[in-house]
Amino acid sequence: MLRIAIQAKGRLNEKSMSLLADAGISASGSNSRKLLARAEGLPVDLLFLRDDDIPQAVAMGVADVGIVGLNEVAESGETVEVVKNLGFGACRISIAVPKAENYDGVEWCRNKRIATSYPVILSKFLEEKGVEAEIHKIAGSVEIAPAVGMADAIFDIVSSGGTLIQNGLKEVEQVFASQAVMIANPNLDSEKKEILSDIIFRFDSILSSKGMKYVLLNLPEAALPEAVALLPGMKSPTVLPLAEKGWVSMHAVIAEDELWNKIKALKRLGAEDILVLQLDNLIN
Repeated sequence: MLRIAIQAKGRLNEKSMSLLADAGISASGSNSRKLLARAEGLPVDLLFLRDDDIPQAVAMGVADVGIVGLNEVAESGETVEVVKNLGFGACRISIAVPKAENYDGVEWCRNKRIATSYPVILSKFLEEKGVEAEIHKIAGSVEIAPAVGMADAIFDIVSSGGTLIQNGLKEVEQVFASQAVMIANPNLDSEKKEILSDIIFRFDSILSSKGMKYVLLNLPEAALPEAVALLPGMKSPTVLPLAEKGWVSMHAVIAEDELWNKIKALKRLGAEDILVLQLDNLIN
């Protein structure tokens, strides 16, 4: 049995649960008040914790695996293994100062008081830059610290930047890029490693399909060489003859950001009856 720790509530909970469900691991009986839930689909238990408790729980072996922000892993300093970048929950941790300040580089921070929930990451950054500052740890509402006189600047998570603007701040120094990651205890036994390997395989399949579309179309056979050059597919497109002589059916996978330009080019080659489907999994 593998125990996976995930955020009980917050910005990563919903996407973590969705990814697990797409991988065939469901826990329909789970809710925000329940600490532990038995999952279906694989021999897995889900442990619901605060995000900043997850690295410690995995390092201690209370959980075998965790899904958590890379920022929490770095801040905790716990000995865990990052086994998979999950591609969601992207954010950055940045220094922000009042709009009126003339920020001219990290040297501005010297002898300033900086409020943050991430003192470890900030301390390391400032040490690398050779700048001494007073770091004031705050558990929440970091963005209001300059306005109420608690700090000269803040070091906090930034997603869109809207919260900074609302509090009269501007982002001046991007220090740490984060996303959701899967971490594991380095000392898993062989049985748990096998279950984890299966989960990573499923995650790879799901994440590889993101931003891809499956396209089916009918095409004059004479235009096939140009169409193949346009749509190389994974290795090459699938081509099947149609009952109507001189026509073929072509199947290919196209990146979503290239879709409409490719379709436009295919239409010029005489493609008809183009069908675009959502790609849920891509198994290599």
